[in-house]
Amino acid sequence: MTNIDTRSVTVQPMDQYNQTLVANLHPSNWVNPKPASRYNLVVIGAGTAGLVTAAGAALVGAKVALIEKHLMGGDCTNTGCVPSKTLIRSARAVADVHQAHRFGVSVPDGTHVDFAAVMERLRQVRATISKNDSVQRFCEMGVDVFLGQAHFSGSDTVEVAGQSLRFKKAVIATGSRAAQLPIEGLAESGYLTNETVFSLTECPKRLSIIGGGYIGCELAQTFRRLGAEVILLQKGSRLLASADADAAQIIQRQFEQEDIQVVLDAKTTRIERHGAEKRIYYQRNGHEETIVVDELLVAAGRSPNIDGLNLEAVGVNTDSKKGVLVNEFLQTSNPRIYAVGDVCMSQKFTHAADAAARRVVRNALFSPLGIGRQKLSQLVIPWCAYTDPEIAHVGLSDRAIQQQADQVETLFVSLDDVDRAIADGEIHGFAKIHLKKGSDKILGATVVARHAGEMINEITLAMTRNLGLGAVANTIHPYPTQAEVIRKAADEYSFSQFTPFIKKLFSTWLQWQR
Repeated sequence: MTNIDTRSVTVQPMDQYNQTLVANLHPSNWVNPKPASRYNLVVIGAGTAGLVTAAGAALVGAKVALIEKHLMGGDCTNTGCVPSKTLIRSARAVADVHQAHRFGVSVPDGTHVDFAAVMERLRQVRATISKNDSVQRFCEMGVDVFLGQAHFSGSDTVEVAGQSLRFKKAVIATGSRAAQLPIEGLAESGYLTNETVFSLTECPKRLSIIGGGYIGCELAQTFRRLGAEVILLQKGSRLLASADADAAQIIQRQFEQEDIQVVLDAKTTRIERHGAEKRIYYQRNGHEETIVVDELLVAAGRSPNIDGLNLEAVGVNTDSKKGVLVNEFLQTSNPRIYAVGDVCMSQKFTHAADAAARRVVRNALFSPLGIGRQKLSQLVIPWCAYTDPEIAHVGLSDRAIQQQADQVETLFVSLDDVDRAIADGEIHGFAKIHLKKGSDKILGATVVARHAGEMINEITLAMTRNLGLGAVANTIHPYPTQAEVIRKAADEYSFSQFTPFIKKLFSTWLQWQR
């Protein structure tokens, strides 16, 4: 057995909640087990992809080793989904208070945000949820958990903390990290990423965010609602470049209403630090402009964690941007080694990693001679930007829809046509469903609503089970709910089937029945 010195693993501030977090996810007194003679599966990385892979393989009786160098749970638990959505919930509470007068509720003057208490709640929630990803829980599943830096040491071995683990198959699930932008003075001036922003205990008075993707937009709105002045610098011509253009426009208008300063077509060129302040220089329309802020958050892109694994020695091909290169079965150029999650997939979402990990278990352990393997491309993966309102999407991208415009029929229903949305005062949104022309086959959909992430699921289910929009139209939706926006779109399809010829047939039949 090897005792691993993990005293350096801390999460600031190291209060009772973060102490619980570390005790669950990387306990300082942990002793790595004696390795088995050989493992069916060795999994490197204990984020969502690695955890689901290890748990799934152990559940069906495989001998599994799981290796993590930092905190079990990866980005999702520690620096991604869990803390960000907890913070977003507090920010939405602030927005509801400020908007209470719209519903006839008077809130006394002097209401303020206790940022320290907001962040303490974040740490408490994260610590509570961390039990699900704990070392102890996975040991109870029968998984051998090893803490330490791993690297491939041979064609069928991985080394961690001085011990060698032999494997029949291995899975790389090391995830990704915030991309380092080549901006002059950035490193010297200091900046926040998703890995450090949730350690704040004081709200920055002035915050600049570089990047107008879903992470940048979510945090821009959240910190504005929590009291910061926010300036969002976006290199492109609009926010949320991968989202439906109409959806992105709604978010941009919402940001304007909330006094979030959005600067489009802004290329950040250099940063200077002057005492506690940061001066940001950027090019826009051929001119150099500057802003001065207290904190800078970089939310522009992700880089795969592939360094230090010694992948070259085992014939695993990689790309500095794409990460580990895999085929459609998530198999690397070494047929004994697979990869899953952010380290190899373009869709860097927790639920995508979860779904793909289930396929990795099947493909790696239960597909002799390739029989029964499942393709990653067969998955129908929705995504959601947790702004307010949310944007949820599934299926073909907005760009793909535009390229196939002559083969696609699009149905659109605004939330201002939905009774519950009117009653809730949440009419800025829509459902947009794309069909294969001449049929009810769903190619994709976008929903914009406060809880769009909850609403997109019935479209995802329909696409997964090859159900057309007609099946959705025949599904009873409770009244009144905002999800009726989807039923209304389905009804539009049903009504469109009543062509003049069909109506004439019905009219003739009814006249004959008199």
